[in-house]
Amino acid sequence: MGSLVHRDDDVDINQPLLPESTSHLGSKASTSEEEDQETKQLASRIWIETRKLWKIVGPAIFSRVVSYSMNVITQAFAGHLGEVELAAISIANTVIVGFNFGLLLGMASALETLCGQAFGAKRYRMLGIYLQRSWIVLFLCCFVLLPFYIFAAPILKLLGQPDDVAESSGVVACWLIPLHFSFAFQFPLQRFLQSQLKNIVIAWVSLAGLIVNVLMSWLLIYVFDFGLVGAAVSLDISWWVLVFGLYGYAVCGGCPLTWSGFSMEAFSGLWEFLKLSAASGVMLWYLSIN
Repeated sequence: MGSLVHRDDDVDINQPLLPESTSHLGSKASTSEEEDQETKQLASRIWIETRKLWKIVGPAIFSRVVSYSMNVITQAFAGHLGEVELAAISIANTVIVGFNFGLLLGMASALETLCGQAFGAKRYRMLGIYLQRSWIVLFLCCFVLLPFYIFAAPILKLLGQPDDVAESSGVVACWLIPLHFSFAFQFPLQRFLQSQLKNIVIAWVSLAGLIVNVLMSWLLIYVFDFGLVGAAVSLDISWWVLVFGLYGYAVCGGCPLTWSGFSMEAFSGLWEFLKLSAASGVMLWYLSIN
């Protein structure tokens, strides 16, 4: 009887409870499930971040494309007037307006840093102050750049353009002076709203400006036959629609935290603001011409 009794001492404690093959398969299955779960979580996070990113980037891309499209559309309408007219408005837009556009856009880009920092620090009132300072600085710089428009014809002749094209471009450039001054207000407004993640507002206003541009180009060039002057005026009106649209949203309740009205504080620290804006403007202008 003693030989039939099972003793615990005879049991090998190192022997696995399950066969080795079964344990290995279970471990592989568990690892595979964990990897699948991690992959699904990663894909979900990527999708969420992508949606957040495109909510910001998508309207910004659209508004920038619309801004350039307005010039192209007006040039397309003007192309039916003749080769000289097409060359004149193309050169006025590309050389004269393009030079000043890049410089003023770069100067307004200083707001991206200042407004972004102020918004992140919850100093919301300072966004409105920075916006007004940028308006003042860019508006004064528009007067400094004004000779490029007034003396566009002799400048283009000096660059080797034919006399008829240079004279026509000079006429267009003078009529584009209102467009030039619109940059001083529109660019800071865009940066002011972008820092608050209000890109969708910029996109809707840009769409309205594009519609106005097509309508005014057709009316002034085809219907009323104003020629090159009509093409220039259609651009002036379209870009000022953008200014008034963005300004109306900002000051009429769209930005209650960051816009508290006009303030004399905007006139303080203008020299430091000018230096920062000038450095930003030169940098972006240099990149745009290379």
